[in-house]
Amino acid sequence: MKKNAIALLLILAAILSGAAELHGWLIPTLSWPFSAARRLAFLSCPADFAPQLAADGRVQWFGWAVALLVALSGVYLLCRRADSLSLPPQAQRSLERFRAHKRGYYALLLLLGLFTLAAADQLIVGKRALVVVAEDGSLYFPAFRRNILPGALFGLTGNTALTEPDYRELQRSLGFPGGPRMVIMPLVPWAPTADPAPFPTESLPVKDGKLYAADGSSPFDGQACRLYPDGNIHLRIRYRRGVPDGHVQGWSPDRREVYSANWKNGKLITEKFSGEGELKKFLDLSSNEHFLLHYHPAPPLTGGHLLGTDSRGTDILAYLFGGLQVNIQAALFYLPLVYGIGLLFGMLMGYLGGIFDLIAQRGIEILSQLPFLFLVMVLTDLLPPTLHGMFVTLSLMALLGWMPMTYLIRTATMKEKKRDYVAAAQAMGAGPLHIMRRHILPNLTPIIITLLPFSTATVILSLTSLDYLGFGLPDHYAAWGRLLNDGLSKLSSPWVASSAVGALVLILLLITFIGEGVREATSPRRHDHFE
Repeated sequence: MKKNAIALLLILAAILSGAAELHGWLIPTLSWPFSAARRLAFLSCPADFAPQLAADGRVQWFGWAVALLVALSGVYLLCRRADSLSLPPQAQRSLERFRAHKRGYYALLLLLGLFTLAAADQLIVGKRALVVVAEDGSLYFPAFRRNILPGALFGLTGNTALTEPDYRELQRSLGFPGGPRMVIMPLVPWAPTADPAPFPTESLPVKDGKLYAADGSSPFDGQACRLYPDGNIHLRIRYRRGVPDGHVQGWSPDRREVYSANWKNGKLITEKFSGEGELKKFLDLSSNEHFLLHYHPAPPLTGGHLLGTDSRGTDILAYLFGGLQVNIQAALFYLPLVYGIGLLFGMLMGYLGGIFDLIAQRGIEILSQLPFLFLVMVLTDLLPPTLHGMFVTLSLMALLGWMPMTYLIRTATMKEKKRDYVAAAQAMGAGPLHIMRRHILPNLTPIIITLLPFSTATVILSLTSLDYLGFGLPDHYAAWGRLLNDGLSKLSSPWVASSAVGALVLILLLITFIGEGVREATSPRRHDHFE
């Protein structure tokens, strides 16, 4: 029953993914392959190739290939007998030993929990509303639509009626005439990238004629602001010990300086007024309330940003979430590619031996001397900007990433080749490919599983290093390495670098614990420790 349930879920996921593509919907996780195909032109083709599968004028063949692979995996599980998919006794014992390794087991559960959060995608993080109920009762789901919805649908007028609305502002307009009835935003209402936040502000109280800090503990020292009703800066006034002191600047709504003065002896003495109209009328455009303005990077817990913002005004929590998604997608693409190449060459080298093994070893020795990151940086820099993207970067990393595991697979294959079951299969007329696929490969599973966590850590570290150096993913990807670079260039804002380091250390620590648990569970020398 469990096998059939998993198979049906895979088939249903493939169907939903394809249906969403044809109807312009975005489903969390299931739409990732199609979204990736839209970012790189070579992952799609003209509509003439298959008009019935075309959306937005092109066929996203990569997304359809992934959907087909998922569907075929489900069909394969349905067609296989349940007993043929059961774990052999040795694997079951290894699984029990892994569960006994508490640190690795709980690390795996926590990592799976993070992956589940990342799979929720726009349900957790995003600047588009999940649900909007317009004034006329119409129901919209902007976060799940591939194309943007114009602001006119939600009662906006002017230029904003033709473009995508700011759903955060739309949520604040609830209850006003012409505004929507309901707006439900994601838990973190900010996009991981390309969504700069306005400067966060904190109201400063006035006591006994003096301006005090936001917590009211002491008179305010520094620059305070008065704001227009729309939140833009109107006046900037420098305070010392709670009273105005020094230069004052005023700004028009279009951010042009219109007023400059100095506070001397308790009086405001005008030096320059370049705006239109009367000075008094301009000064009365805002209330007397003062605010402390936090320029980016803004500290945590200001402006609704739990972890603060980076120097571009991006919400750090949303950026970390996007970086987690990027690392998961990178691992899902990189690991099958690297393991496919490494297993193929390692098994061929170990089983065939002879001149093929000799030539392959010399070739790997030559290629392994090339500086890995430097070579990827050079090749990335030589490619045109139109080809920059996750799949190209990971493909370049995979050029050399398959070699470290090859010798382990080669040695294990040579060892398994001498077993009696291989000799029996050869006596029955089985060919080399059949023997390697049906007999040797299943016995290499402990090695593959043991290497998998450390390979995952390697791809995350390599991608972070490239992003830190500026040769990694484009800016529309959330990259922890880029956030780390930003934080190290702004050491006066330690929350930026510490957020990136904390996320990276947490993921790598969990992966390391899982790797230790797998190694302990599959190592014959340590079996007695758990039994």
